[in-house]
Amino acid sequence: MSTSIFVNIATTDLERAKAFYTGLGATINPHFTDDNAACLVWSDDVYFMVLKREFMSTFTEKEIGDPTKTTTALVSLSRDSRDDVDAAVAAATSHGGRELREPQDYGFMYSRDIEDPDGNEVGFLWMDPKAAEIGPEAYMAEQAQA
Repeated sequence: MSTSIFVNIATTDLERAKAFYTGLGATINPHFTDDNAACLVWSDDVYFMVLKREFMSTFTEKEIGDPTKTTTALVSLSRDSRDDVDAAVAAATSHGGRELREPQDYGFMYSRDIEDPDGNEVGFLWMDPKAAEIGPEAYMAEQAQA
């Protein structure tokens, strides 16, 4: 059995959050979506559980952080190409998100970060498969010799 990841994030407006993330390409699993939460599916193994703040507080004894004031998590999702990273950021900004900084281009890896309408940070990145296999230093050494 493979390991799945469920990222739980808080929202102040569940409908807005659902519209934002489906606008970026996630789909909704209706079996785990109700008036308090939405299960947003990115792949067979990656899910965002977007929870109303009040509902999220039932899962922890700690205060729910305000992502507009503090970083609550740094989550990045891989994409198949640089163009796919750019498309994800374009979708995010057209659905109410904003880009947080300039694109980061390391040659072997390209990433861009956005903030959703609730202030949660999400990154999109592409990494050359060869660099992922042998590591960035070895990849850059190979590129320098080519």
